[in-house]
Amino acid sequence: MRSELLDILNKDSETNIEKSLPSISIDCVVFGFDTASLKVLLLKIKEKDGWLLPGGYLYKNEDLEDGAYRILESRTGVSEIYLNQFKTFGKLNRSKEFFSEYDDKLWHKQRFLSVGYYALTNFAKVEPRVDYLSEACEWKNISELPELLMDHQEIFDAALLELRKGLNYRPVGLNLLPEKFTMPELQRLYEIILEKPLNRGNFYRKMTKYGILNKLKETRKGGAHKAPNLYTFNTETYNEALENGFKEAW
Repeated sequence: MRSELLDILNKDSETNIEKSLPSISIDCVVFGFDTASLKVLLLKIKEKDGWLLPGGYLYKNEDLEDGAYRILESRTGVSEIYLNQFKTFGKLNRSKEFFSEYDDKLWHKQRFLSVGYYALTNFAKVEPRVDYLSEACEWKNISELPELLMDHQEIFDAALLELRKGLNYRPVGLNLLPEKFTMPELQRLYEIILEKPLNRGNFYRKMTKYGILNKLKETRKGGAHKAPNLYTFNTETYNEALENGFKEAW
């Protein structure tokens, strides 16, 4: 029986030889937050067990970061995504087993150094998209990940570690939370990423001290307890903190 995936890969290989740079690929760890858990976007390739991170190849006529944004938009439908390059992966046979049954001349079977990016995006705005290579593209809870193929578990682990380390010196939340949010919701996001509880009073003092929040004259309605105040991010000071960093750590 003729393999549909083989036909697709052969055609894709010819296209990439013409338009893409050899030896360079891009893998993206896309994080989203649904108010209760941190999730990552994964895809499943046709005729293959296991899952992969969204990725692709760099075109000959584009910058590296532009390639990452292109790949992400093709998977999420969202163009405004926070993107951070965190590591390059280049083990000798990082994808050998995945393509072992295919011809050695196949583009995808060559050796590629993969540039890793992690992205933060609003879970509610993303519509995961399949393409000609995949049969599924879905959000998965980071605490319940399925088997990841090639070295994508290593890439995911490195991205999550970098995200956690990044909380020590730059803000997070603008791309993960809705436009208006409460302080408990922001604290919950940090606790889920860090996998540890945070003192409510200390968290409030740090966040207000940073100057990245605007307190609104409205509250979250509903519930038996006092309605908490709503906040938005001050994009000017938030972006400045992204650029220059914080001086305190968690």
